Amino acid sequence: MGELSPPPPAKIAVNPVQKKAPWLYAFWKFSRPHTIIGTSLSVLGLSAIALSGKLDLLWDDGQFVSASLATVAIAWIACLCGNIYIVGLNQLEDIEIDQINKPDLPLASGEYSLRQGRFIVGLTGLSAIILALLGGPFLWATVGISLGLGTAYSLPPIRLKRFPFWAALCIFTVRGVIVNLGLFCHFSWAFSGDTAWNLPAIPPTVWVLTLFILVFTFAIAIFKDIPDIEGDRQYNITTFTIRLGTVSVFNLARGVLTVCYLGMILASVPLQGYLNPVFLAFVHLVLLSVLWWRSMNVDLEDRKAIARFYQFIWKLFFLEYLLFPIACLLRY
Repeated sequence: MGELSPPPPAKIAVNPVQKKAPWLYAFWKFSRPHTIIGTSLSVLGLSAIALSGKLDLLWDDGQFVSASLATVAIAWIACLCGNIYIVGLNQLEDIEIDQINKPDLPLASGEYSLRQGRFIVGLTGLSAIILALLGGPFLWATVGISLGLGTAYSLPPIRLKRFPFWAALCIFTVRGVIVNLGLFCHFSWAFSGDTAWNLPAIPPTVWVLTLFILVFTFAIAIFKDIPDIEGDRQYNITTFTIRLGTVSVFNLARGVLTVCYLGMILASVPLQGYLNPVFLAFVHLVLLSVLWWRSMNVDLEDRKAIARFYQFIWKLFFLEYLLFPIACLLRY
């Protein structure tokens, strides 16, 4: 019998952006796309909620529309710069760990030098501060507190990420409390035209959204370490996954997310004067069902399967900043 020739090597698909503009593709990876999308949607979602009570001005006042677009643009760019600073600083401090857990990141793979990484982090951090100052006191407070906690999370000697409780607290405080309340106050203040620094009234809808995102982000914070267990263990980064085990943390995160969705479904009734309760309850019931269906098919022995489910959780996070503002707008 003749010898069987080996099959030709499989062709690896190359991202068009990676081929034509490798520097741009590397920067996109450095920025951690899922966090960029989450930050962008939170800015747009909270601005939409703040504008939901001013629809008459949006239709009739061109000057108000222009000023509102400028306000949203400044806040968006400031938050994006702050986001890149925080995730970039974390990569600068975790190069060795990322070479095990996330070897495709630019610093871990060598696409970026240490000097380039520091330059990007320094530039985006400074830009975030300057833009936040231009935006007003509430945006400055939101961005400033976020940068402070992000620095404490990654940078020695504090380096809160070494401690499971403080690491989780840092993440869901920024994503859950600071971003939601801070940005809503900023947009409400900016859209009102008030020159004084009076703290705007926060409606029940924003408190409910903040509580939902706060608890949801806790689930993200504890789940994110499941696929990174090997690198964290080698470099003595204590996480809930290392302490409790993969199965326990997976079930805990799923349980927390279930509580989030059930809570939002129940909250739709008392919030009916502020949003469309039928829409809110229905979409969250659907998402809860999809969450459980997807979670039942995750192989906890497969790191890639866990990573895919983690990205799915982020997609659910993204959806909330689309669906909740829509529910607010549909009350009319």
